[in-house]
Amino acid sequence: MRWKGRRVSTNVEDRRGGGGAKAGGISILGLVVAFVAWKFFGVDPQQAYQATKQVTQQTAGVETKGLDQPTPDQQEAMDFVGTVLADTEDTWTQVFKSQLNAQYVPPKLVMFSGTVNSGCGTAQAAMGPFYCPADRKVYIDTTFFKDMRTQMGIGGEQNQTELSRQDQAGDFAQAYVVAHEVGHHIQTLLGISEQVQKARAQANKAQANHLSVLQELQADCLAGIWANHNQQRTQFLEQGDVEEAMDAAHKIGDDYLQKSATGQVVPDSFTHGTSQQRMTWFKKGLTSGRIDSCDTFNNPV
Repeated sequence: MRWKGRRVSTNVEDRRGGGGAKAGGISILGLVVAFVAWKFFGVDPQQAYQATKQVTQQTAGVETKGLDQPTPDQQEAMDFVGTVLADTEDTWTQVFKSQLNAQYVPPKLVMFSGTVNSGCGTAQAAMGPFYCPADRKVYIDTTFFKDMRTQMGIGGEQNQTELSRQDQAGDFAQAYVVAHEVGHHIQTLLGISEQVQKARAQANKAQANHLSVLQELQADCLAGIWANHNQQRTQFLEQGDVEEAMDAAHKIGDDYLQKSATGQVVPDSFTHGTSQQRMTWFKKGLTSGRIDSCDTFNNPV
């Protein structure tokens, strides 16, 4: 993936400095890989907060400042995330204007380390990247990109990379993470997230989970739309990048995660979609480049 030399977004808040809070009691970082992965790519922050609240008793000292002297790796992570965010800003500005005749208002992106306060509550790095609709910000602990490779096996060996670190997931898989979370921001801007939240409040657990699946698959599709238009703008994709994103989509499917963790699959408990569904909807957005092709709520998934 070609990413160096392009605009870096100014909508990034660096909160990686200082001595962040540590979780009291049980260490969330020690939870099984399936839980870590289950909670990323569009986690509902309020649900995740409730799930982790019991093991997160100590929240004082959450960092609110950037790194004073970032290492080269830390600075590269900042530049990479800022470049991908800028790409989403430029792409979605064009798409909103051409397809919706509307103005795109971008989200802020917060980089943190360990623990962070958001408009949706206190979050742990182990929850993975998430979007908070309350403050319209994307939250990412970039050490998660290393977890994608070491804990989930999402690598980038099959493609070219401009990232210097070789111990983390491939660059386009990382960009897919950012684009998916921005997809949830798109859903908030279009009023979809609010409609889903209201519908889930009136549904039983299985129905509520299904609505979450539809929302997550739509965010995958929107990430594909971003890749489509960003490719037209910047020619940033290299051989193997799409396959890398498909591998990531496969390995964060609910069925894959459940089977890996327990050997069993419970469809009614799915909240993000199967591997096949996630790959299908990402590819649909990537192929069409159109928002109206991402209507997961009125089309078979």
